[in-house]
Amino acid sequence: MKKIMLLTLLLLGAATGVLAATPEEIIQKSQGALFYPGKDFKARVLMKLVSASGQERLREMTMLRLNTGEVGGEQKYFIYFFQPADVKDMTFMVYKYPTKDDDRWLFIPAINMVRRIAMQDKQASFVGSDFTYEDVSGRDLGDDTHELTGEETVNGRSCVVIKSTPRTGGTSYAYKLSRIDQASFLPMREEYFDREGAIIRAFTADEIQEIKGIPTITKRSMRNLKSGHRTEVVYKSTDYNLGLEASLFTERFLKQPPKKWID
Repeated sequence: MKKIMLLTLLLLGAATGVLAATPEEIIQKSQGALFYPGKDFKARVLMKLVSASGQERLREMTMLRLNTGEVGGEQKYFIYFFQPADVKDMTFMVYKYPTKDDDRWLFIPAINMVRRIAMQDKQASFVGSDFTYEDVSGRDLGDDTHELTGEETVNGRSCVVIKSTPRTGGTSYAYKLSRIDQASFLPMREEYFDREGAIIRAFTADEIQEIKGIPTITKRSMRNLKSGHRTEVVYKSTDYNLGLEASLFTERFLKQPPKKWID
């Protein structure tokens, strides 16, 4: 009985600690849990694009990430595509910066050329999916105001609800509601609303596994409620703290990425 009471007190204390934090602190911890766990990261990613009529397209890639700063700071991403055939052997690299536009490079094997992509819109579609570039690498904390609006239970997990409103225009949505797990700080569900208050996109964390002690979303989906299109993503062979070196994230390896890192 004493053990049960102690566990209950500990859980209540943890929940109280989350609610005592500011909305900005909760969002920062959520970004850390989703985008920055470990010193580096690798996963084989299967991305299924499903149209409103049920037609499916599959994209398969290896994604590498290296943190070069603190949580919310600079990162480097490297993505190698296996399929479909029209993007096979294509590579994509991003240098993410918290206070300025990201740098992006694309290697196109058909013409054997590396192109630098002058793309300022972080809300553009990521490889034709319902996810944006911001969804993949995160949105800058200071770009929004954050408000704690309540608590909800999502898939048996106690969550706080945070409303995030862009400080300036240029976004495809008016505000976002995030249900953030009080234990792991992972977002369990996110909904994007238009200016009329209708949901236009919805994200769900469909499966969470613990990898090297790190709670990790290994299945996720994004639905476009206007078009009926959805994207389902599965992360396979996920791993952390592999010892990725910064030299891997260079134009040199865009053309010939080391097999040990992409296989």
